[in-house]
Amino acid sequence: VTGGRDAVARVWDMRSKTQIHCLAGHEHTVASILTKPTDPQIITGSHDTTVKLWDLAAGKCMSTLTHHQKSIRAMAQPTFENTFVSGAADCLKYWQGKDGRFLKSYNGHDAVINAMAVNDDGVLVSGGDDGSMHFWDYKTGHNYQSTTSMVQPGSLDAENAIMATQFDLTGTRLITGEADKTIKIWKQDDEASEISHPIDMVAWRKKCLKEAKQRY
Repeated sequence: VTGGRDAVARVWDMRSKTQIHCLAGHEHTVASILTKPTDPQIITGSHDTTVKLWDLAAGKCMSTLTHHQKSIRAMAQPTFENTFVSGAADCLKYWQGKDGRFLKSYNGHDAVINAMAVNDDGVLVSGGDDGSMHFWDYKTGHNYQSTTSMVQPGSLDAENAIMATQFDLTGTRLITGEADKTIKIWKQDDEASEISHPIDMVAWRKKCLKEAKQRY
């Protein structure tokens, strides 16, 4: 499945290299695509701020999610549950995978989100256009760590954008592709503990209660 600036997602037969479906309905660039073995088998995110869920057999849109207010450039889904997360400059949003039901918003990453990835331990990472990376607990949406990538010598500071993210098969190393033409590999700090990296549960609880009163 491919998506592009023509605002459609195209489904291809890998053997014959012919187009099977042209999934039309978005009004702007299709920037992110997820595929699943169960319906909806294709999920697309677009710069028109919408997420669409598609019936692959019929080649038709099952549902359109309009909760975002900014362009959607990245999405991610875990292997351990039927949900997915979409990322935009306004926030990250957590959805039910079966019917697209909205579950909650993850606020705090104030940047254009270019890439996201989640591992089997429930660690979600979002990479921003300003080089920022936020690490979230996938289930709760708690942003427990934030960092900023550094550009290689000779590059401009503006070239530290995170363009792609992916965990390796072990889930312990994060690989990022960045605008300074580098690929960086990150590993978890084995010496980190609850003492060295405490969580302010009181502040987080207040934040959750405040967000619970908002509609989206």
